[in-house]
Amino acid sequence: MIDSLINHTYDSVMNVGVSDQRKTWFSRKLFNEHLFDVQTKDYTFYGDVIADLQLGRDFTAKRSTYLNARGFQFGGTVGTKFSFYTSGFEDQAKFPDYYNDVVNTNGFIPGQAYARHYNGQKQDSQDWSYVTAIASYTPIKQLNITLGQDKMFVGDGYRSLLLSDYAANMPLLRITANLGRVQYMMAWAYLEDLQAPKFDQLGSNRRKWALFHYVDWNVSNRVSLGFFNALITPEADAQGNRRGFDVNFINPLVFSSALGSSGSPKDNVFMGFTGKYKIFDKTAIYGQLMLDRFKFNNFFSGNNLDNTNGVQLGIRGADIFKVNRLNYLFEFNTVKPNTYTNTNTLNNYTFFGDPLAHPFGANFREFLGIINYSIGRFDFQGQLDYGKYGLDANATDNNGKLLTKPYPVNPNPTPVIGQGISTQLYYGEGTVSFLVNPKTNLRIEIGGLYRQEKNALNDNKTTLITFGVKSGFRNLYHDF
Repeated sequence: MIDSLINHTYDSVMNVGVSDQRKTWFSRKLFNEHLFDVQTKDYTFYGDVIADLQLGRDFTAKRSTYLNARGFQFGGTVGTKFSFYTSGFEDQAKFPDYYNDVVNTNGFIPGQAYARHYNGQKQDSQDWSYVTAIASYTPIKQLNITLGQDKMFVGDGYRSLLLSDYAANMPLLRITANLGRVQYMMAWAYLEDLQAPKFDQLGSNRRKWALFHYVDWNVSNRVSLGFFNALITPEADAQGNRRGFDVNFINPLVFSSALGSSGSPKDNVFMGFTGKYKIFDKTAIYGQLMLDRFKFNNFFSGNNLDNTNGVQLGIRGADIFKVNRLNYLFEFNTVKPNTYTNTNTLNNYTFFGDPLAHPFGANFREFLGIINYSIGRFDFQGQLDYGKYGLDANATDNNGKLLTKPYPVNPNPTPVIGQGISTQLYYGEGTVSFLVNPKTNLRIEIGGLYRQEKNALNDNKTTLITFGVKSGFRNLYHDF
């Protein structure tokens, strides 16, 4: 859950170039400090005005793009056991076509929030808000309780097939315990569904609960193993009858919720495993195995309906060729058709229609590589991504990729990855940034993006150059 071998660049550059020799208030606030920062014996408090401003040009579509996000962040501590953090953005944007098509299909900005003014018609530009808020309490060193609206991520790679930070911030309660070599997490989240039929006069989204268990065991200094399970259960049935109390929902034992409930409607449950092996001091191989529908007798028998699962394999390293802060990652991900889905779409593994795991959903294979180098306050990053998946020819088709559709009544008896309209995705992105202020992650950034989605029916391309001034720590994805 926490990769201590190779962390994000943020951890290594937070204090790069920070100097207490700057004398003027303006230079200190611009380059080194929070806008205001109060430090006392009993409490601390800081705050900043932050922004994410970007201009771009899609040369393929001959379309200009922009992002105009203004926001804030506040955080602090009370005593030694309580801390809090909140941030928010008010956003307006004009996206490249491929991204805007996703927004107009779902009425939702991927990983963020509702698109305002969405009425089922295609919008050329978008408007939305984005908020993070968490409160954390640590009664003893080994135990932490977190309540708020945030994201979670389980795994050691760039993607996660179990629980990723791709979907929007979710209302959550998380308990984390550190017991020697074992880290334990149990979390509950309150989710919404955009597709399920609404049954009140106000048209509110249907709700569902999610329960996550994760145990991360450091077997040795080189080997770690993880055990994960998830449960999705509707708040009420199709008639609006709320379900009663289920002891599975507070059972702290990992895999206990994989049994599901005995009542109706049925829950959506799956389990997963993670592993990491440190082959050299700064190099590790890692992987995940996700098991949705599972029958051991047929697990190795090829394509069948008895097993819907996903596999991740990757390698990552730091300071390659003995170059400080030159890091890399190579990763393979694959998920079979109809994984994560349920006969009732309300139980699908989604939040606001976004996958809770991999952005591609299911029915895909993916190869990706990332290389990153930082020197001083400069950061250089490049990414290449190849994906193969199967699309639906129309709204009534269901080839097992979209998690907004139910598990099919009559699924393909021999499902294969890429079934449907076989589609290939080529994605490349590079950025060069200069970190102005580590406290707010204020940076000047120029980037380039190339994306091609190709099949027998269409060949859609995006060639985008962007320039921006950014701050804040939200992690948003465009590589889908």
